[in-house]
Amino acid sequence: MRDPYLYDDCPVLKNKLDIKDEELLENAEVDYSSAAIKDMLNNPIGGNYDFSHLCAVHKQIFNEIYEWAGVPRTIPIEKGEATLGYMSINYDKPEDIEKAANAVLDKMKSVQWDRLSLDEQAKELTGNLAALWKVHPFREGNTRTTVTFVCQFAESQGMFIDRTLFARHAAYTRSALVAASAVFPDNDFRKPEFLFKIVKDSLEQGVKERNIEVLKDKLDGKALPEDHEQLKKPSLRERLEAAKGVASKRENQRPTQAKNKDIEI
Repeated sequence: MRDPYLYDDCPVLKNKLDIKDEELLENAEVDYSSAAIKDMLNNPIGGNYDFSHLCAVHKQIFNEIYEWAGVPRTIPIEKGEATLGYMSINYDKPEDIEKAANAVLDKMKSVQWDRLSLDEQAKELTGNLAALWKVHPFREGNTRTTVTFVCQFAESQGMFIDRTLFARHAAYTRSALVAASAVFPDNDFRKPEFLFKIVKDSLEQGVKERNIEVLKDKLDGKALPEDHEQLKKPSLRERLEAAKGVASKRENQRPTQAKNKDIEI
């Protein structure tokens, strides 16, 4: 079956930039999609975390590259995976995409995330991330879209997650998704532990970064109400710096001989 997403004269995806070199297109994809994903950190795409919301996220990421951004694929796809001996994951058929994706998303939204420990959250997110990715709703860009979408969902549920970990380890992330999705009609080869590791690491790092932000706010006095009496007092950081200044002044006032006593030649 001819792939209608490819140019007639070369096996490259039709794109708005009219690039017909696969490597150049891949580089352009990275540039445009990275900028879009970065912008979405501060301007998340609103929605109900249903299939139409997922499509909106894909459109936002790839709209500058592909005419079909945000539109589910219309053909079956196969991709030989090195980690599976170049077998392909059994991605959903085009006619099943929306139903399969909504089944995953309904399950994801039904979890009481605030009652789970971090380990339990990581396990649930791993399962949902792999299941949604296995649907592979789009002709291209499924990994970036799925990871971005699930991370945004996690944050909407009060979780702190370091998204950059997935970007910095993109190849590992994709291989981990393949390993977590390797289930076939006659065999189940799934190994979700690799995906679980990076999901858990991203949650733990997210918590650490949040704690650092809270500490910085406290040091700067930002955590206090504006009309609070303590705002008139020096912040903890100011008091520490003042104490260092006093200590430094005392040190400078010592005789030269005393200052050199600790130096050994």
